[in-house]
Amino acid sequence: MNASQAQRDRMSSIALHAALVVFGALSLLPLLWMVSASFMANGEASSFPPAIIPHHPTLEHYRDLFGRLALGRYAFNSALVAVVTTTLALAINSSAGYAFAKLRFRGRDQTFRVLAAGLAIPVQVAMLPLFLLVKSLGLVNNYGGVIVPGLASIFGIFLVRQYALAIPDDLLDAARIDGASEFRVFRSIVLPTIKPVLATLALWTFLATWNDFMWPLIVLSDDYKYTLPVALAGLVGEHAQDVELMMAGAVVTVLPVLTLFLFLQRYYVEGVTEGSVK
Repeated sequence: MNASQAQRDRMSSIALHAALVVFGALSLLPLLWMVSASFMANGEASSFPPAIIPHHPTLEHYRDLFGRLALGRYAFNSALVAVVTTTLALAINSSAGYAFAKLRFRGRDQTFRVLAAGLAIPVQVAMLPLFLLVKSLGLVNNYGGVIVPGLASIFGIFLVRQYALAIPDDLLDAARIDGASEFRVFRSIVLPTIKPVLATLALWTFLATWNDFMWPLIVLSDDYKYTLPVALAGLVGEHAQDVELMMAGAVVTVLPVLTLFLFLQRYYVEGVTEGSVK
């Protein structure tokens, strides 16, 4: 009976892993075809049945992107906005999350509940008042107008707070008794402790900023300041039939963030799982 049960468990495990491999391959297929199509000659990706592997690989579309269409400038814009937003958001969200978790002040819990309720509000609903606020600050058609709204995230504050709640109060009080200032406590004790969740937040913020299309499209009117997703959308309108060129643009947009995610995925998973356990 035990041998039979062990065999059934082994077969179930094999079937589960086989299904995971199949679904994983299916999810990667569009990405692999996108990369393959970017090396195809003009019109080859639009043939029927569609080609899987380029018959005559060419780098012509990538030369067009960085030469004739100056996509390198848009990549620099995206990198600038994403790096600045991520760096400042980490400082602001970590400070606010720690304050809501460990500092005692009047209205702390009530204020946090109001912020948490904001997670249920769709982002699109807040775009009009946010745009009017950005306009009143004179940040329309400015990188600041794209960066400032991403500096304080309700989700980021919530994530850091939930993680910081696990820090023992006795540890913080001992540091204060020894004469450490609140800034020293935060820098020397809190930040090293919440490092995994900060890595998670950094990756999430960078990906969200890099891939954001709607907000830069609303705020920026000068095409010289466009980010990659906005520039790529314009490429679709200008070259509606050039599928291979659009696939090359998609590869340029996806490849940096995919590489970053693969490099930091261990820290991302560690931050999510440890935060949920704590």
